[in-house]
Amino acid sequence: MAGKQQAGAETRDRLIKAAGESLLAEGYAGTSARTIARLAGVNSALVFYHFGGVDPLLLAALDRATDQRMTTYREAVASARNLEELVEVATQIYRTDLAEGHITVFSELVGASIARPELREEIVKRSEPWIDFVEETLDRVIGGSALAKLLPPRDLAYAAITFYLGVNLFTHLDADRSRTEALFSLAARVAPRARLLTLRLPRRGGRDA
Repeated sequence: MAGKQQAGAETRDRLIKAAGESLLAEGYAGTSARTIARLAGVNSALVFYHFGGVDPLLLAALDRATDQRMTTYREAVASARNLEELVEVATQIYRTDLAEGHITVFSELVGASIARPELREEIVKRSEPWIDFVEETLDRVIGGSALAKLLPPRDLAYAAITFYLGVNLFTHLDADRSRTEALFSLAARVAPRARLLTLRLPRRGGRDA
């Protein structure tokens, strides 16, 4: 019995890995139970046996990628103490994600969800932890400052996620990445000029926040 359970777990693992690879190589439109099964080296019926369909399997692949990237992102931003350092870390994350294709999995499913309401609901649920993470990070770096009062971290988090997805999609049109790189260069130039706005405001009574 234990051997059968282990074999089932291994098959699920191979299917999840193959689903992510198929999204990266073929996109959502080119991904099917057959293409995933071929990459995993199993019968396509196992896609439905273990996951109930292609979309649930793709969501499982997204969940795995999310868990891995969230851990990496948290470690990466932990040392950022100001807006300048945060922009630098975000630029490094963007370049790594672009090179390794991590954000492509999410982008492909976002695009597919436009025509599939049931998929859209699942994507929205999976977007919330990212928005929370960005909000928490921004609140740690600029919370209590004039900039945070002008642009609340929650609103900035929505803007950051929207920007990041948009930039990733645009890189498919920007062959040499010069224009998308220019956006991060602009952010790096603007961040130091916003330094005064990111200083924490003193509390009433003269004590620092």
